[in-house]
Amino acid sequence: MKHKLLKELKQSDIFSHLSSLGYLPRWCVLLLDLMTCSLGYWLSIWIGSSLFHYQPTGVVISPIGQYGILIAVQAVCFWLFHTYSGILRYSTFIDTLKVLSSVVVCSMTLLLTNIVWQLANSEKLFMNTALILYIFVTFVLLFCIRVGVKTLYESIRQAAISGPKVLIYGTKTAGIAIAKMLMASGNTPYHPVGFIDDKREERKYKLLGMRVHMLDEELFERMRSNHIQHVIISPLKMKELNPAKDLTVFLEHNIKILTTPSFTTYNEESTKSVIGRIDSIRIEDLLERETIRINTENVSKVLKNKVVLISGAAGSIGQEIVRQVLNYEPRAVVLLEQAESPLHDLTLDLKSQVPNAVLIPCIGNIRERERVEEIFSEFRPDVVYHAAAYKHVPLMEDHPNEAIHANVMGTKNMADMSVKYKVERFVMISTDKAVNPTNVMGASKRIAEMYVQALNKETNDTLFITTRFGNVLGSNGSVIPYFKKQIQKGGPVTVTHPDIIRYFMTIPEACTLVLEASVLGNGGEIFVFDMGKPVKILHLAENMIRLAGYTPYQDIQITFTGLRPGEKLYEELLNQKETTLPTENEKIMIARVREYPFEEVSKGIDELIRLSYEGKPFETVRKMKELVPEFKSMNSVYQKLDAKI
Repeated sequence: MKHKLLKELKQSDIFSHLSSLGYLPRWCVLLLDLMTCSLGYWLSIWIGSSLFHYQPTGVVISPIGQYGILIAVQAVCFWLFHTYSGILRYSTFIDTLKVLSSVVVCSMTLLLTNIVWQLANSEKLFMNTALILYIFVTFVLLFCIRVGVKTLYESIRQAAISGPKVLIYGTKTAGIAIAKMLMASGNTPYHPVGFIDDKREERKYKLLGMRVHMLDEELFERMRSNHIQHVIISPLKMKELNPAKDLTVFLEHNIKILTTPSFTTYNEESTKSVIGRIDSIRIEDLLERETIRINTENVSKVLKNKVVLISGAAGSIGQEIVRQVLNYEPRAVVLLEQAESPLHDLTLDLKSQVPNAVLIPCIGNIRERERVEEIFSEFRPDVVYHAAAYKHVPLMEDHPNEAIHANVMGTKNMADMSVKYKVERFVMISTDKAVNPTNVMGASKRIAEMYVQALNKETNDTLFITTRFGNVLGSNGSVIPYFKKQIQKGGPVTVTHPDIIRYFMTIPEACTLVLEASVLGNGGEIFVFDMGKPVKILHLAENMIRLAGYTPYQDIQITFTGLRPGEKLYEELLNQKETTLPTENEKIMIARVREYPFEEVSKGIDELIRLSYEGKPFETVRKMKELVPEFKSMNSVYQKLDAKI
């Protein structure tokens, strides 16, 4: 065993040393090719005299003189076709054509010269037979040198590879390009040994000398017997598949799925970049979701050359809204955020990516009415996206007064200033937890919805629009980063209940629909999004463990901790008494909800805010339940209030 390890180490060291030597200088390649041409010339003379009994009668230049002229002309032809500029170990079909062309042009040039001279002087300069043989003999020698170098390099590389074996899923251009990159790279951690294709007729073929396997149960048996535990799939192949159905089969067999970034060129630099970024697919890729398309022209009409203010700009949703808004060339984007460091980082990042954009970072808390008015007064926004909010259910259950300050009073401040300064559109980001709320956070967002919707009737200058969607994958505080941390620590992964389900949407998807809804709205609507199929959190945890290369319940355990205060098994996107109306985007619907008179809502909210400053959480929650009769607490100390209402 020790001897074997030393041998493998030695092979690896040899290959690393060869790789560190770099490539042959161009002049060395040219010199090697000219030496090969010299051999080809003398072999051609020998073959001509031995096999064809050719006698160089009537030739006025000696063989040595002919050799000197031929090598000079051949050197010029090599220069014209740049045959020496390639790397021998990476020689391609194009390189072969260049070599053949240079040899043919050299011989044809000398043959033509010979004919012209013979017509003028009745004698020859060169031996025609030798020149014709030279084409075939020299090309074969040059070709063999390139094939030999390429084969030797690949043999040493293959012997030195110690990384895991991988199969490439897909036999089209992108899959073949990935295989070539891995085979050509000297520092790849993966060793391609074959291809996978879901077309039955493909299994009889070989590509790049490797077998093409059919995607069936036999494949997984072969993979196990050959210790293959990785599959690489290109981004183009991903688009052809339904990942939720077509890729989970690999996870079920404990096969790690890898993917590469998109690439358009295949050269040394792109090879290093792509191979260096081979990584596991994201859990988001396994969600069964259709591509979302929006009417970008309508969005552009609303945002182009406008001043756009985004509250909570450094949050996960806020950041994505900022990035998408910048695509529509606004006059300026005001970034309102209370967290200093995240706002600073976001501003620097955006300025490097969109250097011509006008970005106005503003430190401020939406709970401070004077600061909010100061910002509106100074920058006069045309469109407002209100994403700032407290959203963590357990924390807000423990701090209901803070939930009112941020989610209700903060929204009221933003909405009131939008009316005062004649904002064209105000878009509030809400949540599915506002439907039949069972927790303080959801109820606070429902109260904010009520105020915004009621205020819409009191003004003709501002359109107030609400968007409501479910959990966002990858957002701050979502289960994805939480599970990742637990997996990195070796587990256990904690799930509150084995039957809990949630609707999920990626951050870009959610923000894309927010922009579309902000254009579709005529004021007063609450838009709900098609969230796709609900996802069982237990299955999500199991797939994340498999994506990390582990086996659930063996390598990493999953434990159940019980529902948290205010948490329910499933979320609803609509109240039971609500119905929906379609829009021109099939992914967006309008919820028909009960509307309240502005004076009633405003008076109730003012009282709620007053109570929240008295430091009496039970009184605050009692008032919330009065404003939102469907608010029934679950797994919470506030359940006792429901019996008294």
